[in-house]
Amino acid sequence: MPGLDCTLLDHLGSPTPTVSFEFFPPKDDAGEAVLWETITELEALDPTFVSITYGAGGTSQDRTVRVTSRIARETSLRPVAHLTLVRQTREEIAEVLRQYADSGVRHVLVLRGDPPGGPRVAWEPHPGGMNHAIELVELARDLGRFTIGVAAFPEGHPDADSLEDDAKVLADKARAGADFAITQLFFRASDYFDLVERVREQGSDLPIVPGIMPILNFGQVARMAELSGAAIPREVLDVIEPIADDPVKVRATGIDLATQLCRDLIAGGAPGLHFITLNRSKATREIWEVLRAEGVL
Repeated sequence: MPGLDCTLLDHLGSPTPTVSFEFFPPKDDAGEAVLWETITELEALDPTFVSITYGAGGTSQDRTVRVTSRIARETSLRPVAHLTLVRQTREEIAEVLRQYADSGVRHVLVLRGDPPGGPRVAWEPHPGGMNHAIELVELARDLGRFTIGVAAFPEGHPDADSLEDDAKVLADKARAGADFAITQLFFRASDYFDLVERVREQGSDLPIVPGIMPILNFGQVARMAELSGAAIPREVLDVIEPIADDPVKVRATGIDLATQLCRDLIAGGAPGLHFITLNRSKATREIWEVLRAEGVL
């Protein structure tokens, strides 16, 4: 089992599955206090890494940089810093990368990001900025101080011409310097394994970590799935829709579904599990405790 001095890539290559947690940037000081409480609670689970996203359309950048840097300075956790192309010139992005490096952050997840008008709006690069995530991979690589992650899409990126084209883009990012990928949320293990197979057919052995979001609030998850290009499968809707007006039952069922998805993913060879926490620790801890008790993790 990898020790504390091992790199993230050592962990991803280990037979022991990784566990990681994703947080959203708080909107204000009160939200930041809640986030730090969650981080403290989840730190006890000894995750492989944690990450802080950018807000929609590139918002919350300053708070994201500050919180990620604080994690590096004040906790035992390994932070993975998100970075997008949205609303930034190439030099501004390079400066953010330098800020991360100076504060002890050595891992980044680089993304094109959604346009300021939302993911369904046509993408337009910022004046003086970059157009594709692979350019951000190359920039982070050229600075020479980062382990680089990228996004993956089990059901294909919304802008991709085909699933095969989407897989080629991901393999190209690996050839440009990406070291690992984390997927968007999804609900069927087969979608994840199909993505991995497509990428392997492109000649890439890039580690791909599945992103897990339990359905705790049906409306909220449905909106997030739609924005990310994911579809809630009929077999999941058949279970959730009859109880959609009962939040207690939705939460319990959503946790059960997510726990089974995690079992299937690890049994099929996924290198780890990346939990999208929505800045709350309780549901994530419940799933983790079941999986740990069963010997899955």
